[in-house]
Amino acid sequence: MFDLEFRIPAGCADQLASGGADIGIVPSFELTRQELEIIPGAGIACYGAVRSILLISKCPAAQIRTLAVDSSSRTSVELVRVILERRYGADPLQIPHAPDLEAMLGIADAALIIGDPALAIDPASLPWHVYDLGAEWLELTALPMVFAVWAGHAGAVTPAVAEAFRSSCRYGLEHMDEIVAAESAARGFSQAVIREYLTRHIVHELNERDYRGMELFLNYARREEPAPAVPVTPV
Repeated sequence: MFDLEFRIPAGCADQLASGGADIGIVPSFELTRQELEIIPGAGIACYGAVRSILLISKCPAAQIRTLAVDSSSRTSVELVRVILERRYGADPLQIPHAPDLEAMLGIADAALIIGDPALAIDPASLPWHVYDLGAEWLELTALPMVFAVWAGHAGAVTPAVAEAFRSSCRYGLEHMDEIVAAESAARGFSQAVIREYLTRHIVHELNERDYRGMELFLNYARREEPAPAVPVTPV
């Protein structure tokens, strides 16, 4: 039996940190800050373009000096730092800002747009440089990117709990039509956009390769892996 509350992953992480919850879906970056046990097999990952996490810049990535960030996703904010540093040799000043693209580009060279505001943007219509951070991570590492995992305090993650979460994930995948219809109505996107996002851009069942990608990201986030001597700066 579970008592459920609905929050974004950052909010779940705060509940775990305060003792207000035993288990939650948390940003993978949170694993560098809290001692949590992962529930294996379920989470949020991508194998390339994720579509909902966009770096939009007035200049090439290597030239970004200031970056306005929507800080609602801790993992995405850390991911953009890692990619800019390791793939493009850039280390911009980050400026927290509400997810308003025009306003963000009015105060910074580039903007990090996350979630529904990113899905509402047509990247092909923009006059600026657009970088999908899922695709950028794959180019950098040749591994999946894990954005969030189900995790809990020691003792809360039992084999029975793990199986319940895996079963819940499978149930959701088997009822994707219902989820697409509900999310389309709630968020104001077409069912085609929601379906493509949930079935093409993100992955819900995680495997060993996903966790290898996550561990590499966490090592980069902890700065345990040395940066390349000569940054790669593709156009």
